[in-house]
Amino acid sequence: MPRISIKRIYDPPSEENGFRVLVDRVWPRGISKKDAAIDHWAKDIAPSTELRKWINHDLARWNEFQERYQRELKNQISELRQLLEKNAVAAE
Repeated sequence: MPRISIKRIYDPPSEENGFRVLVDRVWPRGISKKDAAIDHWAKDIAPSTELRKWINHDLARWNEFQERYQRELKNQISELRQLLEKNAVAAE
């Protein structure tokens, strides 16, 4: 299975990154699609709008947020597998 690494979208891309995937429902502020240099925008595997609104930056809800997000991800597992099978997903 390919190595998966996490990198902030605001960090500059490098040649070692491999296939770059953005996991976010909303495009990040202040960065153009060209500057982001991503290969795939996986909006559907990011937390749902409802879930993001529910947590509302409340750290007391973090554990339940994780559980709810994992349930959402189970519905998206086929997209995740397809990405992994087709691409070497990596970052610094």
